[in-house]
Amino acid sequence: MKVGRGLYKLIAFVHDHCMKFTVLICLGFVFCGMLVHSGEKPNILFIFADDQCFDTVGALGLTDIETPNLDRLVKRGTTFTSAYNMGSWSGAVCVASRHMLNTGAFVWHAEKISENLNAKDPRNDLWPDFQEEGWMWSQLMKSGGYDTYLTGKWHVKANPASVFDEIGHIRGGMPQQTPEGYDRPIQGVPDQWSPFDTGFGGYWEGGKHWSEVVADDTAEFFTKAAESANPFFMYVAFNAPHDPRQAPKEFIDRYPLDRVEVPANFLPEYPYKDAIDNRATLRDERLAPFPRTRYAVQVHRQEYYALITHMDEQIGRVLDQLESSGKADNTYIFFTADHGLSVGQHGLIGKQSLFEHSVKVPFIVTGPGVPGGEQNDSLIYLQDVMPTTLELGGIQPPDHVQFASLLPVLSGESTGYEAIYGGYLKSQRSIIRDGFKLVLYPNVPEVLLFDLNKDPLEMNDLSDIEPDLARELLLEFEGLRDQAGDTLDITASFPLIR
Repeated sequence: MKVGRGLYKLIAFVHDHCMKFTVLICLGFVFCGMLVHSGEKPNILFIFADDQCFDTVGALGLTDIETPNLDRLVKRGTTFTSAYNMGSWSGAVCVASRHMLNTGAFVWHAEKISENLNAKDPRNDLWPDFQEEGWMWSQLMKSGGYDTYLTGKWHVKANPASVFDEIGHIRGGMPQQTPEGYDRPIQGVPDQWSPFDTGFGGYWEGGKHWSEVVADDTAEFFTKAAESANPFFMYVAFNAPHDPRQAPKEFIDRYPLDRVEVPANFLPEYPYKDAIDNRATLRDERLAPFPRTRYAVQVHRQEYYALITHMDEQIGRVLDQLESSGKADNTYIFFTADHGLSVGQHGLIGKQSLFEHSVKVPFIVTGPGVPGGEQNDSLIYLQDVMPTTLELGGIQPPDHVQFASLLPVLSGESTGYEAIYGGYLKSQRSIIRDGFKLVLYPNVPEVLLFDLNKDPLEMNDLSDIEPDLARELLLEFEGLRDQAGDTLDITASFPLIR
């Protein structure tokens, strides 16, 4: 493994001492038929949201929500409308998503890698400590000559101070929730919790809303980046719109309840919630009372939209800061989220499912040569951003990186993945291909089949109507399972896979 680390040191040496050679290489790099600006390595600005569902960008027209600054990105760049998270080995889906993102490994491989970060597990001697080897995303970018910056939510076992050149305010998994924030609201009963009462702490802890602190940190980074001759890699990670969904009152007031629609796939209770590990004791599901009510869902969505709109305002500040830095013309911006959120869809509140609202995320790319105002429906994973930035930086990905660069998709040379894998704990599995999704519940057992083109809210199970297609997808799932490192044996629950 030391040989691998030495290789990346060599790459850094070549960058530092052989600039003429580097410039020649960069001048030959073509993306979408255009040379990278001035033959220089491009800057990378990665903006990451937490728990933001794919349908909460106003410009996409799927939800009545105000996101003028994300709309700016949509207009400037290309939006991937079928971007997915693979799933999770824990109820904290963001942990798995972020470990995949920062290691480049598929979900169950990333689980093994995560066990060795900062505290090597003797039972896991097949995987090295990626932080020690210099294989984390930011470390790879640094090996290519990038100055690296981090602010906001990290939630990866690696020590951020060791893998980034500079860090701002680093946050944990979520702002502190309070007892008053659970099992609410109940119509006709005074609500003991308020999203704009700073006395509840959470996002207000420290005196300034965390989303605003992230924008403040980023402004400082841009000031320093403007003074450096090196390209920058900025990892700007908001905690928003994760609960507790706290925003200033003016943002709550933008969404009066009569403006907030209850999703068409609303249910008082999802019939399989216990078997798929979405039981009432799960922290996320405890946020709203059982059975779900339309009123409770409206209030939760009101607070969700308000926090997204407030975050969008901070993203606008970040975009303005980039323009002021003089670096915008040679910067690629990637905006996405670690996963989505139910907020009342299918009777669920959290993100621990394989429905579209939980695994599908917004994904926008802007930068030199990226087509503007376009939507691309290619199947991708959000973690593809990692190898994409490596390719933009002329950095060879290590062998463990399984996700794929999006540059061939953006240039029209590729149509993305043929199929998308999904897995959550040992209780849910899925495959998406050709507009159809097969969902497997081994503990029931139950097979669900949805036509995502005709039924994007996943309300009509076609498994009895299209049994041959369900079987075909079930058999194809086995190949995806092996790639993901999935050891769950589902043959007992679904004999047709044999």
